Amino acid sequence: MHPVSTMEVFLIAMTIIFCIPFLIWRLGRTDYFAPLVVVQILTGIVLGPGVLGAVLPGYYHFVFSPQVVQILTGLGGWAVMLFVLIAGIELDLSQAWANRRESGITAGLALGVPLVFGALTALGMLRFPGWIGLQGRPWQFVTGVGMACAVTALPILILLMEKLDILRRPIGQRILRYASLDDIAIWGVLALVLVDWERIGRQVGFLVAFAAACLLLRKLMRAIGERDRWYVMLIWLALCAFGADWSGLHFMVGAFLAGVVIDAHWFDQADMDRLRHNVLLVMMPVFFLSTGLRTEWNVGGAAVFLAALALLVAAVAGKLAGVHLAGRLLKWKPGEASLIGWLLQTKALIMIIFANILLDKAIITSATFTALLLMAVMSTMLTTPMATPRLRRLERPLLG
Repeated sequence: MHPVSTMEVFLIAMTIIFCIPFLIWRLGRTDYFAPLVVVQILTGIVLGPGVLGAVLPGYYHFVFSPQVVQILTGLGGWAVMLFVLIAGIELDLSQAWANRRESGITAGLALGVPLVFGALTALGMLRFPGWIGLQGRPWQFVTGVGMACAVTALPILILLMEKLDILRRPIGQRILRYASLDDIAIWGVLALVLVDWERIGRQVGFLVAFAAACLLLRKLMRAIGERDRWYVMLIWLALCAFGADWSGLHFMVGAFLAGVVIDAHWFDQADMDRLRHNVLLVMMPVFFLSTGLRTEWNVGGAAVFLAALALLVAAVAGKLAGVHLAGRLLKWKPGEASLIGWLLQTKALIMIIFANILLDKAIITSATFTALLLMAVMSTMLTTPMATPRLRRLERPLLG
């Protein structure tokens, strides 16, 4: 019997990645409370060292050998870079600027209040060992965890609003404006948290070079046809991600910056929608699995779940409180703030990407990462069941 090759084990892992979540989602009919993306994340957690690795260590180490994990990590990294690039491209700040008073007040409160709630929770976590990473400073940990509680997952929010049939309606466009402004703030705070004073020269150099390259890129993109723009976009993504990582900021920051400076109207919207859909279908499940492989329960399973619940309360209560306060100040119709708040509190992808970066930089531990991951999953699972009845109550005045 010949030894099993790394490629054969990799293909076994890929079969598991695509088969198990799909069967759970399809046969269990979970879409109302757990979209496929959530099932994929949960499956990744179950397949990780904390569950499968503990129950079947021999099987786990056979399928997820260091060589296979390295391949999966590389594929997952490229997948999420593409996803973050698309999120950056799809940011439309023109509408936010046109409605800057309303958008600024709402986005500021929707981000600021859960940030404070999450930061207070993080301060409580600092009183116990096992939560802050080896390279993390208290202010980085508190700010990072606080911002993780404030994040809105813009790409997943778009998918959920498509299912609710409000994406192209006035209420949906308002929600996109608020989420877009918060998305910019989130990446800005992340860049601040990741500032490395020992490598500040590199980081300043990268930002200066990036600004100069943006001018050249925009001239080039206007001069070439759309077919060539797709290839240039991918080359630009790789260069920006490399430059950001080399400077110490993280390749995800580079991926987001790469997308922000690209105009969405340079591409056919239907083609961009298909790209986002195909990345979600073909590649993002690998990222979810590689994310699940990073979950651990070093400080004890009960403590991790308690931390996740505390973070969930901070995130949801903070988001709802901030949006309701905005609604009072701006005199929204009754019920609008509740609907908008529940939609904006969805976490999923962007928060998981955010937490991955904090873990990569050793600002948080694997235990904190696991708690944040569980919080993101629970937050996303709450969105549709809580938003749907509120939308029904508002449907006639909003959509009529």
